[in-house]
Parts: sequence; structure tokens; C-alpha cells
Amino acid sequence: ETRAGRFCNGDPPLEPGGKSINFSFDNERPAFEMEIDTFSISKTLVSLGEFADFVGDGGYATPGWWSFGGNYWRRQTGREAPVYWEKRDGEWIVRRFDQAVPLDPDAPMLHLSFWEAEAFSQWAGRRLPTEFEWEIAARGPKALKFPWGNEPGKAPQVAMECCPPGTAPVTAYPEGISPFGCLQMIGTAWEWTTSQYLPYPGFCVDMYAYMSTLQFGDHKTTRGGSFATSVSLARNTYRQAVFPDRTDMFTGFRTCARSPK
Repeated sequence: ETRAGRFCNGDPPLEPGGKSINFSFDNERPAFEMEIDTFSISKTLVSLGEFADFVGDGGYATPGWWSFGGNYWRRQTGREAPVYWEKRDGEWIVRRFDQAVPLDPDAPMLHLSFWEAEAFSQWAGRRLPTEFEWEIAARGPKALKFPWGNEPGKAPQVAMECCPPGTAPVTAYPEGISPFGCLQMIGTAWEWTTSQYLPYPGFCVDMYAYMSTLQFGDHKTTRGGSFATSVSLARNTYRQAVFPDRTDMFTGFRTCARSPK
């Protein structure tokens, strides 16, 4: 659980008015502080086994678990299960690159649209985090550059060296744990948030004029970085704009407890 307080988001400068000590893109700047209410975020990514329970409980056939946009996506795609899933002899088979393998219940759920992650959260009685909640859970009160500290470390590299990648249990890599106890926030999957991809207050266009501006407004923000992401981009402040209906990326999610009414 993360207690309410004032936290830093974005790439922090070396000193007030100074240049950043880190490389970052314009969508990560400028850093700012904001008040965040108490929230509780899951320690791990949602696993294949957890998502299979949702599918088995009629997840894709129950409109009430889907938002307006989610139901539109569901009708348009005709999807009855996640992409790359296939039922054989009553068991789920999952496509992993050039292989079809039995579903591993402990592996992270990947290749999901925002709408599927949102529907699962509704079914589970939980919700998706905002991108600011995600960043705070990854950085902690000291605004760390990585979940484990301010040095690059080995956690993303370890995850990228898993064979085949993206199949390690969601409870693996304790060396990469965040200050608030979250695992695999970097190096396994991009993680969906509820936040639209928008500029921060005081945003200034970088030397790459269209790096961010063409994507503001109609994309969702994902955070973290998958095993296929360059290690040079693996940091707590990095933001990736993704259309909510995309399922081709290595995108998963973790959930938050709903706030008491």
C-alpha cells in the first residue's frame, strides 16, 4: 500500500532550473510534484493462469465486464480469447514466437489490448493504475531512476536473458523489487495504465519535433518496458504511447485495489 502524499513524477533536473542528469525524451519532462491518494497496487503482473480464470468464467462473453469502448472492440474483433491462444483437447495452447506451448499459469500475461486488461480488472473487482500511480510504485518516495535504485543494475538484463523470454514466473527477479514491493516493473512487459498519453505541465518540444506531439490525445500510456525493449530505455520515467486496441506488443498489466466508497 502506498500512503497518500506528494510525489515526484517525470525526469528530475540536476538542480532547480538545471539540466537533467539523465537522458530522457520530451514526454518525460519537466518533472513535477502531485498529490496522490492512498492506493494499493499488486506486487506482480497478472499471470496467464489468472487471466485463464477470467476467460473460463465467460470473460469475453459477458458485456457487463467491458466498458463501452471495450464492448465495441470485442464486437469488432469477434475475440473469444486472447490473441495467440488456442484450445486443443480442452487445454489452452499459447503461441510463443515460433512455438505453440501449453499455457504456463505462472508466466506473465502478454499481448493484451487495453480493453482486455480493463475488463479483467472489472471482473476481478479491481482497477488499472494511472500512469502516475505506476511511476510512484516503481520509484518510491526518493524518486529512484530504476525500481531497485539509481544504478542500471542487472534486473532487466536478467529478464531479457530468460529463454524463451517473457516466460519466467511473475514472482521471479526479486533483485529488481521496487521500494513499495512490486516485482518486474521493468524488463518483462509494457504495462497498461488508464492514463491518456498527454504532455506534462510545462511541456516543451524536443529536437525530435514529432517524437511525442503526434501521439498526444488518442493513445493510452504504457509504462515499464518489455524484455524486447532496449536497456538504454529501461527506466521508471519512460512513457510509451500505444493505441488501446493493439495486441502485437509485449504488453501486460497489474491491478490496483478499488478505493473504498
